[in-house]
Amino acid sequence: MPLNIPNLLSFFRIIAAPFLLVTGWFGMPTLFFILFGLMLLSDALDGIIARMLDQTSELGARLDSYGDILTYLTTPLAAWWLWPELIISEINYIIAAIIIYVLPAVFALFKFGKLASYHTWITKASAVLMGIGVVFLLGFENNLLFHIAIYFLVIEMVENIAITFILPAQKSNIHSIWHAWKERTGKGGK
Repeated sequence: MPLNIPNLLSFFRIIAAPFLLVTGWFGMPTLFFILFGLMLLSDALDGIIARMLDQTSELGARLDSYGDILTYLTTPLAAWWLWPELIISEINYIIAAIIIYVLPAVFALFKFGKLASYHTWITKASAVLMGIGVVFLLGFENNLLFHIAIYFLVIEMVENIAITFILPAQKSNIHSIWHAWKERTGKGGK
């Protein structure tokens, strides 16, 4: 694995995910928020730094996607252990978010035999909304932004599935459905 800053930031999320579970299991909400915040920060910075340093790569896109998946899978479980009543009250939205997040991955696995790493603009906006929404939900018991983020996830899901249908082969870092269409028609995509 090329050791560069963006890959290390993504790798941090992969390594941190089990520790996020530990914070939940042992009832450490402050440490949960610190670790979750660092995971969100590393997610925000890895792509920016990769583009700034011209260190974008297929490996980097994959590491970022794996870090995202692990963050999205471990956060609800750790939150369940820390705030079970709150999670029960939001369970329909949480299950919806997990399904909405998993469906595009399933489509990509069936078509390409591997996970997609599109990193669309909508996906980036959705990640920011969801991160802030989770903090407001767990930290302040305010679910409005979390619910808005779930509805925004639907837009992300539709775009990611459409991109999977449009592209003839798996490709990382597709900014939008428009870029996917340009990629398919051979007119570039950047």
